[in-house]
Amino acid sequence: MTATFPKNETYGLASQMRRAAVSIPSNIAEGFKRRGVADKLRFLNIAEASISECSYYLMLSRDLGYGRTEDLAQLLDDIGRLATAYGRAIRCAPSNIERIRP
Repeated sequence: MTATFPKNETYGLASQMRRAAVSIPSNIAEGFKRRGVADKLRFLNIAEASISECSYYLMLSRDLGYGRTEDLAQLLDDIGRLATAYGRAIRCAPSNIERIRP
């Protein structure tokens, strides 16, 4: 989508949107390989923050008239739900319950 943005957005909104989008799977992958529950959840939280950031950028892109964002917004919403479920599964896994209690 960002390839169709006006040239003046190349180093602005388009760049920010791409970085946030890349951050989502990158942080999920990095957290997945972490051994500690707290580390896994920390990286997942960063990914969830990037999902929110991308969601805002989609709204802004729509408001600026840069394209239709409904399909991408729906995909991002689905990814957010999956990330939430993954975090819940990490926290509720029987082997992790005792480790994450304060």
